[in-house]
Amino acid sequence: MGLFDKLFGGGADQAIAQAPKYTHVKIHPQVDNGIPPESANFGGGTLKCHCTTDPVVVEISGQTAHNHVCGCTKCWKPKGATFSQIAVTARSNVNVTENGDKLAIVDPGAAIQRHACTGCGTHMVGRIENEGHPFHGLDFVHTELSASTGWAAPTFAAFVSSIIESGVEPDRMGEIRGRLNELGLTPYDCLSPPLMDLIAAHTAKQAA
Repeated sequence: MGLFDKLFGGGADQAIAQAPKYTHVKIHPQVDNGIPPESANFGGGTLKCHCTTDPVVVEISGQTAHNHVCGCTKCWKPKGATFSQIAVTARSNVNVTENGDKLAIVDPGAAIQRHACTGCGTHMVGRIENEGHPFHGLDFVHTELSASTGWAAPTFAAFVSSIIESGVEPDRMGEIRGRLNELGLTPYDCLSPPLMDLIAAHTAKQAA
């Protein structure tokens, strides 16, 4: 280390200090090696389930929003992933174009009606039918099911503590939150502040 490094910092020691330390922690295949960039003026794409024959195909028109990784026990995630990854888009942007007869609602009593392929179990669309729900009009989709690149990048992690309910040991939560922060996915034990504000504003409007 040179004299200026000793006086003002920097050099190898600083590089080591800034190096990610939680890369061994796996979050989701779409983000484990870094977050793919989104494309300006992205035009949408198609999502396909994991069936090798007669897959369910869903067409999404335009870009998605509020993409995030989610630790809840309801959202679908690929095998081996600790979190799911899910985004929203306007209901009018979603169109099931092939083999929609294979879709069935996972839990009819849930607020989000998750339509899954009965062949492979992949969740294709989450829809809210309750017109009084703050997210009515938005559909939940997994853009990882698309071969297209440029989808909205995930920006936060929701319901992080809920992964404990899926079997994650509580003593791992420190390193998991550390990895989320390294990836730029701020961890919350609810939704992101803008979405929580939207819910609160909707509730206040309903109560007025």
